[in-house]
This record gives sequence, structure tokens and C-alpha cells, in this order.
Amino acid sequence: MPRPGRAAAASAAVAGAAVAAIAWRALWQEPRSDRIRERDLVLLLGDYIDPGVPFGGPVAPRTVAARLGALRAPRGVVAVLGNHDWHNDGPGMRSALREAGIAVLENDATDAGGLWIAGVEDLRHRRPDIGHALREVPAGAPVILLAHDPDLFPDVPPRVALTVSGHLHGGQIGVPFLRRPFLPSRFGERYAAGHVVEGGRHLYVTRGVGTTGLPVRLLAPPEAIVLRLSPAS
Repeated sequence: MPRPGRAAAASAAVAGAAVAAIAWRALWQEPRSDRIRERDLVLLLGDYIDPGVPFGGPVAPRTVAARLGALRAPRGVVAVLGNHDWHNDGPGMRSALREAGIAVLENDATDAGGLWIAGVEDLRHRRPDIGHALREVPAGAPVILLAHDPDLFPDVPPRVALTVSGHLHGGQIGVPFLRRPFLPSRFGERYAAGHVVEGGRHLYVTRGVGTTGLPVRLLAPPEAIVLRLSPAS
């Protein structure tokens, strides 16, 4: 029979190794994991600046826009702003993106070669108006809606083929139920991440790249989503 002291020491070693493994993944591996991009149409969903990140420094809107301005796609690069942008410098971020050649939509839409892209203002700092955003989209035309905050999805009409959102980072701590306190959504985990279908309407919520608050991710690795869309039969 093993001695109690040795058993306790072995248990402590196993527990220490588990904690170290989780810390490595949350603090190092996931925040730096690889990403793959495929550029046909590029949609940017907001939260480009966040000066309050621990262990980091503020990055000017023009610096961010210069990097994003290097993106190219046959149907263009289209963006909306997020709550962190407006909390810090919404007008500056909007101007910087437009100067970099990126279309910034605020309750309006643009024709991307027969596919319409509509975008609404941020829910927490502005006044999103889905009806106003869709006013110039021809009846029957395919349209994708950019809404930084997925809490708007219940108000999206059936004419929108797909709504794409960000904002929640998959909870950033992606453990079900544990992530609930970190999700800034009145719907809890309903729109935490991924593909959601409700009443025949489609929503995709990306976990995005980067972090907010503490630079930690766990079971919610950063992602740049590639969606391949095809006409309905």
C-alpha cells in the first residue's frame, strides 16, 4: 500500500500540471493561434480599438486602419463600428477606416456586385435602424446584414439572407455556463458564437480575433470565418 504522504504529493503534482497546462493554453497558445483568410468579400464587424487592455498600450485608429486597409477583395471591404470603437473614439475610427478605402456602413447599404451589404449602428452607443439600412435594397435582392451586436437578430426581417455579428468573443472564456457572466448579451448564451437558425433566418456570430479586458482566451480561440454562400434552390 502506498504511503498517504506519497499519494498526496502525487495528487498535488497532477493538479499542478493541469493548472499549468490550462494557464499555457489560456495565456499563450490560444491568443496566438494561426488564422486562415480567404478573400472574396471581406466583412469587418467592429471593435478595432480598445486602449484598456492590461499589459498593452493604446493603438491609434489610423494605425489599425492602415493594417486593415491592406485587405483587398473583388467585391470590396465593408465595415461597421462596435461598442469599443464608440466608447473610445468612434468618429476617429470611422474616419480612419474610410480614409483607408474601407466602406463604413451606418444604417445604410451598398451594392457589392449584385449582393447587397447592409450595416447598422452599434446597439449600445448609437441608434441601429434595420429598416433604414434596408431602404435602398431592391425587393428580392440578396442581402447580408452586418450588426456588431447579435442581440439585434430577433428584429431582423426574413428578407435578410444572413446576419453576421461579433461582439461576444464566444464569451472569451468559452466554458458553457461559466462563460455566461462574461457575455454582454440580454439573451445569455443564445448567440454566444457560431451558426444560429431561428424561424428560417440565419445568423453567424464570430469569436473574432484579439481579446477584450484581460488578454486571455480559453476554449474560445480567435477566428476569422470563411463563409461560402450559394443561391437558394
